Amino acid sequence: MIPAAQVAKLQNALPFWLSLGMVPLTYLGAVFGGWALILQPFYGLCLFSILDKLTGLNLENPDVETDEADLFWYRLITLLWFPIQLCVVFGTIWWVTHTDHLALWEKIVLFYGVGMLSGGIGITYSHELMHQKNNLERWLGDLLLAMVLYSHFRSEHLQVHHSYVATPRDPVTARYNEGFHKFFLRVLRQCLRSAWNAEKAMLARKGKGAFDRSNPFFRYGTLQAAMLVLAYLIGGWGGLALFIYQASVAVWFLELTNYVEHYGLTRKHLGDGKYEHVKPRHSWNAAHKTTNWLLINLQRHSDHHYKPNRRFPLLQNYSEAEAPQLPYGYPVMTAVAMVPPLWRRMMNPRVRRWRSMYYPEITDWSAYKTASNPMPR
Repeated sequence: MIPAAQVAKLQNALPFWLSLGMVPLTYLGAVFGGWALILQPFYGLCLFSILDKLTGLNLENPDVETDEADLFWYRLITLLWFPIQLCVVFGTIWWVTHTDHLALWEKIVLFYGVGMLSGGIGITYSHELMHQKNNLERWLGDLLLAMVLYSHFRSEHLQVHHSYVATPRDPVTARYNEGFHKFFLRVLRQCLRSAWNAEKAMLARKGKGAFDRSNPFFRYGTLQAAMLVLAYLIGGWGGLALFIYQASVAVWFLELTNYVEHYGLTRKHLGDGKYEHVKPRHSWNAAHKTTNWLLINLQRHSDHHYKPNRRFPLLQNYSEAEAPQLPYGYPVMTAVAMVPPLWRRMMNPRVRRWRSMYYPEITDWSAYKTASNPMPR
């Protein structure tokens, strides 16, 4: 175990600031175009996969009793990210719409990279922020989600996903044999409705109607509209189109990650709509060191679901005896997920091994595969 005094040291927090490397690379692509456009995607997708291979796994666990005050340098990067991303997204829109040296294909590649930044990093940070009790952090999380037009993710994630993960009620638990592209279309359709119904039910329990002013969907809509108006004011119709495009890329990366995190894993149905409690075994774990730095320990997802309020620096790693393990970090796994036959070849045997290891008593998996077990109560 890493003692609290060691966790608190600045040099141990700084590796989690590696996401900042994507910012100058984005601007280099915007200014020079051409070959410079590949620098940022290479940094985010390829370089960290190479470094994972070179640096190996991080199996050490920090002391969970570390005081929150000692986590300042870890928290700071998540607090600073919104103004950084705001400048990158809207600064790039201004640059592209006020200069004429980039061809259309260069703009498409450039804003694919911007979407990588706002999705792969921005949504990851918003995910950390939305789980906190501090109002500033929650607001920053909302602002980051508004910048990718996916504000309802907060409601769906906190009220549905964490409560019903690995059951038929959770839209973002990918089913066994379900290809990513089919999953993506299903999630886009189901998650918005799921989030709305969750907020509606919460308001009903308070004796309020669905259109009460306290419904966060009003805030979501206002923030997203403000982002769209700002994109138009800065870059006209072209700027608005580029903004929507980067948001689409960001959501694509989010749902790719969701797909990887829970593919094929299910909680045992105990009968009469009751399911076992969430355990580390219900999320895929990955201990690849440098990608966990880039994604602020998001790959320690087994512990995140087991202890949702635990801040990212204190998330625990689990052995294969406690949680299923991904063979590679998220950059490789998300790339493989976009090729369903390759994904099934890699992951289906691991799911079957997971079943025999954790649930040897279950002999008929047909209802689990199709998410046709009873809805949880």
